[in-house]
Amino acid sequence: MGKPKLFFGVTSGCMDSMVNHYTAARRKRSTDAYTPGGSAGHRPDYAVNVYSNILKELYPDVPVLIGGIEASLRRVTHYDYWSNKLFPTILESSNADMLVYGMGEMPLRQIIRRMLEGEKLSDIQDVLQTAYLVGKEEDIPNYERESIYLASHETCLRNKKLFAANFKHIEKESNKVQADRLIQKVQGRYLIVNPPYPPMTENEIDTSFDLPYTRMPHPKYAKRGSIPAYEMIRFSVNMHRGCFGGCSFCTISAHQGKFIASRSEESILKEVENITKMPDFKGYISDLGGPSGNMYKMKGKVQSICDRCVAPSCIHPVVCSNLDTSHKPMTELYKKVDANPKVKKAFVSSGLRYDLLTESYNKNHDGSLDEYLEQVVCNHVSGRLKVAPEHSSENTLRVMRKPSFKHFREFKKKYDFFNRKHGLKQPLIPYFISSHPGCEEEDMANLAADTKELGFRLEQVQDFTPTPMTVATIIYYTGLHPYTLREVYTAKNPKEKKAQHQFFFWYKGENRKQIRAKLEKMGREDLIDKILGEHRKQNKKEYIKSKKRYKTRLNKRRK
Repeated sequence: MGKPKLFFGVTSGCMDSMVNHYTAARRKRSTDAYTPGGSAGHRPDYAVNVYSNILKELYPDVPVLIGGIEASLRRVTHYDYWSNKLFPTILESSNADMLVYGMGEMPLRQIIRRMLEGEKLSDIQDVLQTAYLVGKEEDIPNYERESIYLASHETCLRNKKLFAANFKHIEKESNKVQADRLIQKVQGRYLIVNPPYPPMTENEIDTSFDLPYTRMPHPKYAKRGSIPAYEMIRFSVNMHRGCFGGCSFCTISAHQGKFIASRSEESILKEVENITKMPDFKGYISDLGGPSGNMYKMKGKVQSICDRCVAPSCIHPVVCSNLDTSHKPMTELYKKVDANPKVKKAFVSSGLRYDLLTESYNKNHDGSLDEYLEQVVCNHVSGRLKVAPEHSSENTLRVMRKPSFKHFREFKKKYDFFNRKHGLKQPLIPYFISSHPGCEEEDMANLAADTKELGFRLEQVQDFTPTPMTVATIIYYTGLHPYTLREVYTAKNPKEKKAQHQFFFWYKGENRKQIRAKLEKMGREDLIDKILGEHRKQNKKEYIKSKKRYKTRLNKRRK
């Protein structure tokens, strides 16, 4: 293609290349959902670094601008699980000239306009949501607000505690309306991370989504087979961006922010109409959703309160009293999509925040929760509904920034009620994680007992995978919670992780013997019958000792 007019733009796609290539056990995946035919091996590891350095070698005088998931979440010193060490900002390893983090329309548009007016990329240093390196401290441009100096990359290599402390600033400034600039020294230079753009307005996000996209893969892939990830979303509609859940293992808010940017009804309905005109459309919209399926149109009631907020989550440890959690806009929009004569069924496949649908947790609801859930159950479930309680242990859930498991129990009752009311059989499929920071083997035993009691044989489960820029990853690497700097236990070696994962599959014959032995070893004979259905007679003395041991361990962990 030759030299570009302005710069090379580099991204590695919709997923960090290492997450895409390797399992939680660091084994190479045999398939790639983002490649034609689903075949693996068509992209390199650390793809942004590889692509950017090739371009710098071929065209040393042409600037390179990096962005997307991989670049965004590796913008500062970060832990890389696959090499088990800290890496500096990806700007250092990729030799790129500038990084756009998060969703890039707003900064990209400004950068391009200014370059078209004659400015060099190296001279553009004040665009929000960008990061770049300068050579000396005196080269750091002036800034009207405060700048936060993070512990240097070299300090982080020596001191895990200071590396953990860095993250508190990084997460807070990623989710503030009036954020401060971050500065970090790295290998003799200075990384400047400008604050993020404010959430896109309805008009701005509509302008982006209303562009005349083809909704098709590039024609060059036509003869190489279908792309699995594309097949999943080809007839789907993204209604909003951002997620205010702030789950400690999730990177959505680190990339898209915690504030919700919602499209207008008109824009969404226009896209639905465009989908119905696609030649292979059969009448089914695969998803009306977003990062979290039921956060459309949710925002602060009083914006000035949100402007001062520094909390990473709007719904943990409780739902913020300033958050408008009305589900009415979604219910009305679903009904309008259903009214389109060309649409047979529109599913909601994005994960729902089930806690927002329970009155016990979402105390500032407006009475729209049951109407919404009934609408979903009757018209928008594709056979099974997936939700993510993630765990049942109170200690683990606290580290995860997830609500108590009792709220999941309440949601399940309500979901089952609406299914029975309408004569439907649509299973609830819960997602769970093992080996998450704060989770011990005994917590997994309790999880097995809790889920069995509710009638589940778990399918959608995974071992915790540390990914850059999450609270859980910082804990995994340092052993410390970045907000309290207190120690948190994490299962790390393969034996510990396998032992935890095994409890998901208590119903498999090959696991029963090991699970029984583990329960006896941890003094939880009371769970043998609950999990394995094996009644073991226990005298009163043994029972009392077992309960005392359990309570002592629980109290120690609480302290």
